[in-house]
Amino acid sequence: MFKRLIIAIILLGLIGGGIVWFKYFRDDMIAQYLGGMVPPPTPVTTETLEAVTWEPGIEAIGTALSARGVDLAIESGGLVQAITFAGNDQIAEGQQLVQIDDASEVAALEAAKAALSVAVAEANRAKTLSERGVGAANTVETAEAQVESARAQVAQLQTALDHKKLTAPFAGVIGIPQIEIGQYVVAGTIYATLQDLSNMRVDFSVPEQQIEALALGGPVTVATEVGSFSATGRIIAIEPRVDANSRMVSVRAEVENPSGVLYPGQFLRVRIALPIEEGVIAVPQTAVSSTLYGDSIYVVRPGEAEDELKVEQVFVTVGRRSGGRIEVVEGLAAGDQIVTSGQNRLTPGARVQVDNSVAIGEVPDDNATAPEAAAPEAPAAPAEGAPAPGDEAKE
Repeated sequence: MFKRLIIAIILLGLIGGGIVWFKYFRDDMIAQYLGGMVPPPTPVTTETLEAVTWEPGIEAIGTALSARGVDLAIESGGLVQAITFAGNDQIAEGQQLVQIDDASEVAALEAAKAALSVAVAEANRAKTLSERGVGAANTVETAEAQVESARAQVAQLQTALDHKKLTAPFAGVIGIPQIEIGQYVVAGTIYATLQDLSNMRVDFSVPEQQIEALALGGPVTVATEVGSFSATGRIIAIEPRVDANSRMVSVRAEVENPSGVLYPGQFLRVRIALPIEEGVIAVPQTAVSSTLYGDSIYVVRPGEAEDELKVEQVFVTVGRRSGGRIEVVEGLAAGDQIVTSGQNRLTPGARVQVDNSVAIGEVPDDNATAPEAAAPEAPAAPAEGAPAPGDEAKE
């Protein structure tokens, strides 16, 4: 019995030791196998840098306003008798739009005119008697005062009557009526909006650092976010103070809108062109990686072996942005080949394979002109057996 127990203990020890040895041996062999593997080159897209002609500009977001636009309001309360316009009608200056019931004002005006006639007759009679030496001088003065009072009453009632007839203060396009015939309205009730769409103002703001680049009469270009409207105008006003909260200065420009396709309140993209600069290095914004240590770009360099390419992480100083590109002030030179996509899978010194066969979408650059450089392209699919993108080292 004792002998069997010893044999069982020995067997269990051998089995346990074998399991431990196998696990250690397996992990060690796997580590040795993986340690000897050389990862395949990472596919990337590149662009060869060239000095370009840079057309810098100040980009801003603006809001369209009509040069003349008001909300029309009722001047005197009463029942609406007539509405003589429809929505989107082209209105002429002085054209009647709304008629409010004015029967009481008409009657009161007629009575006031009659009272004025009586007062004038009394004044003439008093003056005649005074000239004959029959009437007193103060009687003439009293009669003349009554005439002036009657005239003022007529003028007051005429004004009240005019307020019942609402007309357009200027020519433009009128909006949807906000009142109905037979409705009782009070003074101040908005009944429509009137907008002169022939000329439009554009309000926008720029950072205080760019105030010196602004000038009255300077050209601006505006474009709608949706649609094909684009127009060139000029700056007509610059706010003489900077907002203390936003550190922005308000600017107003004016553009022509002969077709009437631009509406007040519409969202606009505004660009103020600045003087052209030659020999600027600009890269796609997608090529720049930003971290706590600064902005960097991967530059493709020759490797030790023939046809081998490696990347070097170069820290750069960036400048202005325009369109889909950003200016590189320091760190790169014309002729450098930079990585434009796929850099999130790279580390300094990593081997790469340039694949510009499939172009990726890039925001067009309206400000740089140069011989056509290689467009940023999407990385090709990894070769069979290569590790998936998620398995490679990330930046």
